Amino acid sequence: MTSERTPLRDANATGHRPLDAAGSVELARLDREGLIESRHLGAAAVVDASGAVLRAVGDIGASVYPRSTLKPLQAIAMLELGARFADDELVLATASHCGSPEHVAVVQRMLHDDERDAHALQCPAQWPLGAAERAARQAAGFSPARITMNCSGKHAGFLRASDAVGGDADHYLDLDHPVQRHVADVVERYTGEPVHRTAHDGCAAPLHATSLAGLARAIATTSSGSTPEARRLMSAITAEPWAIDGRGRANTIVIERLGGIAKLGAEGLVVIGTPSGAAVAVKVLDGSMRATTPVALALLASVGAIGTEVADDLIALTSERVLAGDREVGALRVSLD
Repeated sequence: MTSERTPLRDANATGHRPLDAAGSVELARLDREGLIESRHLGAAAVVDASGAVLRAVGDIGASVYPRSTLKPLQAIAMLELGARFADDELVLATASHCGSPEHVAVVQRMLHDDERDAHALQCPAQWPLGAAERAARQAAGFSPARITMNCSGKHAGFLRASDAVGGDADHYLDLDHPVQRHVADVVERYTGEPVHRTAHDGCAAPLHATSLAGLARAIATTSSGSTPEARRLMSAITAEPWAIDGRGRANTIVIERLGGIAKLGAEGLVVIGTPSGAAVAVKVLDGSMRATTPVALALLASVGAIGTEVADDLIALTSERVLAGDREVGALRVSLD
């Protein structure tokens, strides 16, 4: 199954504007003992299950690289191509995992069942994303490895999808590989707009720029289970929420409480989609991750997609504490109004 469209050929000549300071507003501020110490600027879009915009904050039509918030669409492309996964494997294909032994074991199983080992992965060798997991491997004398890189599950999924279509597994990241061409097609269909620009992510996979409005629409389609592949993905994520991030980590906490999907992306991105199909996409302009999840939760509450008390509880659980030694002396506050 391959796409007839060719968005990769001219995606870098479309003339879309990038998100900039003029298109950004203050999303959140950090208060330390009565003085605003930091301000986070950016943009965000909230949509309903039909993709209609419920709230626009800043320039939601500007181009952003979705980074790892693209992973749900990449996983859907794998499913459309005929790749088959156990629930935890499908979530690992969608994950930016913390590199726990549980995560590594699932990726190893995927590779073993496909008669491969970690040498087949074309993501870079990196320490685990989680600080505790990184420290444990360093203390045990390990080196950075491809399998502990946070995108290793996605790469194992790409390999499985390549096998499903008879592709050349040695070139599964090439722009003209059938898996990557189909990913681009899924991005266009789910966002409802042409790919703005094609580049490469930190893990070396092709990366397709879209607008925040388009990204939110794609997540709404996914979280509401509007297609068979979206339903399959959401069933797996809600069954194995630990696998998308890590136990006690922000994405996993939000999924456990709300259902649906929550997915961080590098350089200040997050998406959250509810089972009803309301979805939000947030981009913090300077790439900071600190405000992403609190802002997304507050925006969902502002349109009635989740309860205010639920949002406040989750913001408290997922926000960095502002400390002076052991004393809490301030807070991150969402500043959208």
